[in-house]
Amino acid sequence: MGFRSSDYPDHVGLLKKSLYGLKQAPRAWYQRFTDFVVLQGFKQSKSDNSLFVYRHGRDTAYLLIYVDDIILTTSSDVLRNRIMACLAGEFAMKDLGSLSYFLGIQVTWPENHMFLSQTAYAKDIIHRAGMDSCKPIATPVDTQSKLSAHSGTLHDDPTTYRSLAGALQYLTFTRPDISYAVQQICMHMNSPTTAHWNALKRILRYIHGTIDLGLHLDATDTSSLRAYTDADWAGCPDTRRSTSGYCVYFGDNLISWSSKRQSTISRSSAEAEYRGVANVVAEVCWLRNLLLELCHPISRATLVYYDNVSAVYLSGNPVQHQRTKHIELDIHFVREQVHKGHISVLHVSSRHQIADIFTKGLPHVLFDDFRSSLSIRPPFASTAGV
Repeated sequence: MGFRSSDYPDHVGLLKKSLYGLKQAPRAWYQRFTDFVVLQGFKQSKSDNSLFVYRHGRDTAYLLIYVDDIILTTSSDVLRNRIMACLAGEFAMKDLGSLSYFLGIQVTWPENHMFLSQTAYAKDIIHRAGMDSCKPIATPVDTQSKLSAHSGTLHDDPTTYRSLAGALQYLTFTRPDISYAVQQICMHMNSPTTAHWNALKRILRYIHGTIDLGLHLDATDTSSLRAYTDADWAGCPDTRRSTSGYCVYFGDNLISWSSKRQSTISRSSAEAEYRGVANVVAEVCWLRNLLLELCHPISRATLVYYDNVSAVYLSGNPVQHQRTKHIELDIHFVREQVHKGHISVLHVSSRHQIADIFTKGLPHVLFDDFRSSLSIRPPFASTAGV
């Protein structure tokens, strides 16, 4: 129930200023908050409009906002208290202390590490699917060919399928090991079949057996980026489009990843592979700009590892070939970054190509190896009473 006056219980209140429920409400709130923090000396990031950076002498502060949830980190407690007092004087807000829970992501701080997990959220998804007592499985997707839109008969409850698939998308924020499997089931939300439903249940069985896994982030002095990228060729049985995948590390910490079907059909494997390189190079350029705004510029070239010799050769060869004219923009974009010294494309063997986990189903042993390389591990065991 809403507000009800004790003096006039049968009356309807007239709002002087309506905010919630209006289409322009989020924009109005965001603009008001932005105008205020900019007046306090913050600068809005050009790479991410939700990020604000404060830098004055030795004082540095980063403020990240999502609707009305805010993360604030500062170089000193004095600066943090001053900014908190300033914000509290303008907005009704509450200090929840050290970061422990944000947008459904649980954050723990064992020693000098950070552990991100969505255990409670994952349990809720499994419960909604009625699979609390399901049998676990070792991998989220099998090694067979990709799902077709016409596999099986139409599923009798597409609404539940779409709801669970959307929930699994959010779970990939801390579980990149299921990115490829979730990407496959999300491509068939329009008309899910029994085969797609079985693939979704396989993901839930895998999550049920690895419910405590999460993303580990360690303190590091290394300020360098490195990336792995891969692509299959014409893997989609319906459209013959390829799937690209990549992961980017800052030091030893995984900070960005993707598994996505390419927007156009590639006429050769080299074309599909090179589009994958262009995708990760674009992501690296954005990350380099973001780190520059965070006052931590990257001085060395970002290493991009690929297991296709042809794509590595094309990144540095100025000669235009007949087979590359269809991807001319991607080629010029990557070559320009290589020429500037921002990117260096190197070859890596397929056995050590971590990005394979984002483009295809893998055998159990190889999948576990790559999952560990993504820093997806159980939480640190807590000990008491040494």
